[in-house]
Amino acid sequence: ALEPLSVSLAIGVAWALTGYLSHPNFYCSYVECCPSDGHRINATALRAQLDTKLFGQHLAKDVVLKAVMGFTNNPSPKKPLTLSLHGWAGTGKNFLSQILAEHVHPAGLRSKFVHLFLATLHFPHQDEVKLYKEQLQNWIRGNVSACPHSIFIFDEMDKMHPGLIDAIKPFLDYYEQVDRVSYRKAIFIFLSNAGGDLINKAALDFWTSGKRREEIQLKDLELMLSVGVFNNKNSGLWHSSLIDRNLIDYFIPFLPLEHKHVKMCVRAEMTARGYAIDEKIVQAVADEMTFFPKEQKIYSDKGCKTVQAKLDIHEDF
Repeated sequence: ALEPLSVSLAIGVAWALTGYLSHPNFYCSYVECCPSDGHRINATALRAQLDTKLFGQHLAKDVVLKAVMGFTNNPSPKKPLTLSLHGWAGTGKNFLSQILAEHVHPAGLRSKFVHLFLATLHFPHQDEVKLYKEQLQNWIRGNVSACPHSIFIFDEMDKMHPGLIDAIKPFLDYYEQVDRVSYRKAIFIFLSNAGGDLINKAALDFWTSGKRREEIQLKDLELMLSVGVFNNKNSGLWHSSLIDRNLIDYFIPFLPLEHKHVKMCVRAEMTARGYAIDEKIVQAVADEMTFFPKEQKIYSDKGCKTVQAKLDIHEDF
């Protein structure tokens, strides 16, 4: 027969072990968990990563950092954070959204709480828009129910069928709950090439007038950008209720990149591959890029998008 003391000790150990194994910190060290409401983004780490990895985008870095920190530090936001990122390909829109996702959910785009939609992949057919709207609403509703801090990234907004994105309007509005689900702690990010021409023209006008690139402020571009994409049939936000109802918190312009920014991208890619920085190769890759306007050749017409491919041909060096 077991001694009463031994039985009591065994029961105590079992209870303690059960409590330890069921503790959230233990469980979440092996399985990805949705962040708690008390979770805070490390502003210093986010700023440092943006400063060292995102080049030539002082506006985007400043606005996103302040917007995200203000939102995540607010214990009771009135609506989800909604950002619309605009600019030509290769200027850093996708890169910034990935960095942001990683600071909310460490697994980044691999996280089950981060959802990426590609217009041409997920919503290819114009005649299926009604079905897409229903699927999109159900997907967002289900995932926010599972994790209030979900992130939804909509890429290729300029290829989105007109009216489709308005399906998510109820989730972005100032409602405490929609069908007993609160969306106020989610983040929605739109990525679009639409408005890139307007941004490039404004940047060129600043250069022509002798002003420094860093003097460009959000107020110089945001209104023009929001009106431009609202009236652009190829923006995905054409006559959208999201703009009409002021549900997009920030229209964030990504400026065209200059020679020096392209070189920064080349150096960063060389470092990522474990290479020593060779300025001759940096210059050679930059020289293979094309720039506009034709006469002045100030801005890269592909940003840093082809830097990796260009650097590949210099692997033997």
